[in-house]
Amino acid sequence: MSALSVTNSSSSRFALTGFPGLEIYYLWLSVPFSIIYVTVFLGNCMVLHVIRTEPSLHQPMFYFLAMLALTDLCMGLSTIHTVLGILWGFNQDISLDACIAQSYFIHGLSCMESSVLLAMSFDRYIAICNPLRYSSILTNDKILKIGVFILCRSSLLISPAIIRLKFLNYCRPHFLSHSFCLHQDLIRMACSDIRFNSFYALALVICTLLLDAVLILASYVMILHTVLSIASREERIKSLQTCVSHISAVLVFYIPIIGLTMVHRFGKHLSPLVHVLMGNIYILFPPLMNPIIYSIKTQQIRVRIQRLFSLNET
Repeated sequence: MSALSVTNSSSSRFALTGFPGLEIYYLWLSVPFSIIYVTVFLGNCMVLHVIRTEPSLHQPMFYFLAMLALTDLCMGLSTIHTVLGILWGFNQDISLDACIAQSYFIHGLSCMESSVLLAMSFDRYIAICNPLRYSSILTNDKILKIGVFILCRSSLLISPAIIRLKFLNYCRPHFLSHSFCLHQDLIRMACSDIRFNSFYALALVICTLLLDAVLILASYVMILHTVLSIASREERIKSLQTCVSHISAVLVFYIPIIGLTMVHRFGKHLSPLVHVLMGNIYILFPPLMNPIIYSIKTQQIRVRIQRLFSLNET
């Protein structure tokens, strides 16, 4: 237990939290969680495969969808070893270095997903509000630059706060709130001055997640204004239907983040099980739902997937 209490060396260990009070059911709980992870991997890999192999899907909208699927796939890979490790009895704790690395990927990928959703809203705005210039604005070169910008934004902005975690003194009990590592969990256990991490993390949330949400909302206000000016009711409905998948993906991403933030901020009196459940929803719900949403709501993806399965049957 002493290894989990007061030390700040790179060899220190942090206890992961599974599902408090449900320890005897871990083997049973591992079944649905294993199914969820398999679905995350197969679903996102299928979307990537369909987009890569179908020339008609080599369009800006589907390039951004491929970025989203790749981000979701990486999010699943970043947490599977600790989430399933606890349920299978392989992992009960994690080293400081591994914990910092995992928090970097989780927060970086969240920022990346938010950025991709913003890029997708820009794509929908151009397609509906300026359709004649769509192909000239969103060229392959522009999409590549957007992708590089998203990658740099997500990987570089998060680095200062994550790197500083390595140099903090962790003298409080090393018990994490979830079955994976988050920045806010680590600074909660630190006895060092955490003002930089706290203010930087707040500024980062405002400049990335909050700003992206505001810009996405603004883009849909302009889209709605354009759609309502269309005389034909059928054309209005058709235009809005192209946005349904993206709106669903935005809600699937932001609602769990808001829920987890509320639980961390105002739910200190709640059962630890509620914190764990909200954390797992935040991590797994978007990667699980996005392939399902786009497979059902996007006709081009749905048709190609049906064709793929029909070819396998023959």
